[in-house]
Amino acid sequence: MADLQSPGSLVDAYGLYIDGGWVDPEVGRYEDVSPATEATIGTAPDASVGQVGDAIAAARRAFDHGPWSAMGPDGRARCLNQLGDALLKHADEFFALSQAEWGCIANERVMQVDGAAHMSQHAARLAAQLADEPITGIGAGTTLLRHEPLGVVSILTPWNFPHCLNVMKVNNALAAGNTVVLKPSPLTPLAGLALARMIDEYTDIPPGVVNVVTPSGVDAAKLLTTDPRVDMVSFTGSSAVGCQVMSAAGATMKRILLECGGKSASIVLDDAELTDDMLRRMLFDCCSLHAGQACILHSRLLLPDSLHDDVVDRLVALARDVKVGDPTDPDVQMGPLISADQRRRVEDHVARALDDGAELATGGGRPSGLDVGFYVEPTILTGVEPDSAIAQEEVFGPVLSVLRYRDEEEAVAIANNSRYGLSGAVWGRDVHRAVAVARRIRTGQVAVNGVSPGEAPFGGFKLSGFGREGGGIVGLHQYMEPNAIGVPA
Repeated sequence: MADLQSPGSLVDAYGLYIDGGWVDPEVGRYEDVSPATEATIGTAPDASVGQVGDAIAAARRAFDHGPWSAMGPDGRARCLNQLGDALLKHADEFFALSQAEWGCIANERVMQVDGAAHMSQHAARLAAQLADEPITGIGAGTTLLRHEPLGVVSILTPWNFPHCLNVMKVNNALAAGNTVVLKPSPLTPLAGLALARMIDEYTDIPPGVVNVVTPSGVDAAKLLTTDPRVDMVSFTGSSAVGCQVMSAAGATMKRILLECGGKSASIVLDDAELTDDMLRRMLFDCCSLHAGQACILHSRLLLPDSLHDDVVDRLVALARDVKVGDPTDPDVQMGPLISADQRRRVEDHVARALDDGAELATGGGRPSGLDVGFYVEPTILTGVEPDSAIAQEEVFGPVLSVLRYRDEEEAVAIANNSRYGLSGAVWGRDVHRAVAVARRIRTGQVAVNGVSPGEAPFGGFKLSGFGREGGGIVGLHQYMEPNAIGVPA
């Protein structure tokens, strides 16, 4: 293991990371484009189908015949602590990478970068807590309940929060005793390869336990969901791709964990007294967080008639005040979308909403003075109907849809009128009433008056996913299989 000296820039010409070594790609390299400048910041290795297969084979050998399982929970915890120390030591380099590769801004650094190091340290503590659990019941003797690692886990991550999601999923899989093949998004390949560099240079994780491949082609990526040597697929991304992953994994009955899209509702009750700070938090949670590129956003705002006009006017003023621009500017409050295609998609959603009868309260276009980069203004639409496309489809951009409701019953009905169920919020002066409304929303988690759930299993209902991530030992058990042994008295 190397000393924690500075690696310099993490924007580098990496190879594929397979079986503890850097491998030249067989397919060539593809460009990695900065969303803020539209300039190429580097190139990524394009893995062939055969090289993805090599990575799976390496992970399979490392699980079946390598030293990882023999290390036990304490040994795995030590390696995860090494990774956490390295990520913490090199957080500045990862933040610079995040600014260049996916447009992370200063006020998102903690959730996008710094938190990842603490995730590794937390996973290390959880790994050390894994133990067999004796259970006594009706029958004679004792049942020993164990949780065994599944084996080889393929991890497929998106481009919006690539570093923290790469780290979180790798942490959980490793803490549970599995080996992994990580495939980051082709829009943010360097995030995954930089993580491999940390593992390679600063930890005692054995060769083959973590492999990182960055194919741009569908066939190479699909192998990670169909190869019989893979025991589990952990995927975060769109619901459409999540359904494809679930279908592909079904042929070999792989275990799956899917964290997919959202179209969450934020309900403002008629007794709410909203301060300016609350409204800023609401705008962030509903619209401006990472330029709206977060599945957890509360992108439908439900307002009672009595508060509608006042809340909209105040939110419009706040939205127009948001400073959009270069992620390297510490005063910027919202950065770019990830790509030109994503910007066009958001603009098309707004245009369709206006055609369907919605009204543009603010935004909808490119911010003034930003002729380069994939920027869109914070956008607020009013007069949105519950069944319209803009209220039903995930936009993944800084677009807030405002819907009116008559009473509490209608508010809950509108909130639940969705194919998704990932997150949500309720705002009200009477906390007991707000919590009672939150209990009626069919979704994975609900924030009341801006208080988000803490250390709890994360995941969704309906098309928002399958399974739960995080939540302490419960999260590790998602990457494990229960095993019961009957022990005579």
